[in-house]
Parts: sequence; structure tokens; C-alpha cells
Amino acid sequence: MSVAFRRESDEEHLEPKFEQPIAPGPNLVTARGLRLLGERVTEIEAAVAAETDEEARKLLLRDLRYWHTRQTTAELAPSPEEDEVGIGSRARVRMNGVERVIAIVGGDEAEPGEDRLAFSAPLARALMGAAVGETVAFADKPDAIEVLAIDKDDG
Repeated sequence: MSVAFRRESDEEHLEPKFEQPIAPGPNLVTARGLRLLGERVTEIEAAVAAETDEEARKLLLRDLRYWHTRQTTAELAPSPEEDEVGIGSRARVRMNGVERVIAIVGGDEAEPGEDRLAFSAPLARALMGAAVGETVAFADKPDAIEVLAIDKDDG
């Protein structure tokens, strides 16, 4: 039947609203990431309580379900060894002659523009387990990244 002949109350012609996808694999987080998840849930709960528009409220509730799931499935990553790159560490590296500092974090706290990479990102995976002075392969180059220093990432 043509859309022109439907009552406005018919919602079957509307685009379905799906749940937000959950990334596969473990939901490893740093202590900072666990704190940020809690803050995000609290923030959305407050927004839901204050929202009066039904459609906006439905979207907020969908977001809340996503963040509740992320919070309940979060696993605190074990602290990395002092002398190797791991989740929760910050590595100063040299790539293509340029130095940069990269923090390896959980997926929900990743900010690639600020060099805070999820542990599942290709560059982070290449660095995991590396020690100071080592060179690691990346992008088909056997010695693409040189690890210059490793610190604990305090956020």
C-alpha cells in the first residue's frame, strides 16, 4: 500500500532503530576507563530523567543500555610490566623519524586524535609487549617503530 494512504499513527514505514553495536572480544579497560564508564552512565541517567521529549528519551535509553552493557562487561586490564608496552602504559616511540607518545587504553576510552589508542588498534597491537630499545614491525616494515621510553599512563 502506498505511504500516502497510511494513517500517521502507522509506524511500520519508519526506519527501524537498532541497538548500538557492541565490539566483539573482551572489554578490557584501565582504571581510568572504568571510572569514565561510570561517569558516562551517571550522565546519561541524569539526561534520561530530565528529558521530556519521548523520541529523544528513547534514544537516550538506547545509549544507556549500551553504556550499562559496557560497564557490566568491563574487565580491569592487568597492570603492564614496567619494562614493556601494555594496556595502561604510555610509550614514546619514533616512527618515520618522528617522535610521538602513544597511550594504550581500553576501547571506550580511545581518542586516536590524542594518541590514546585502543588495545585492539593495529598500531597498539604492534607495540604490545615491546621493550625500550626494541624496534617493531608495522605496515610491512620490519623496523618501522622504535620504542624509546615506557611509562605508566595516568590519564
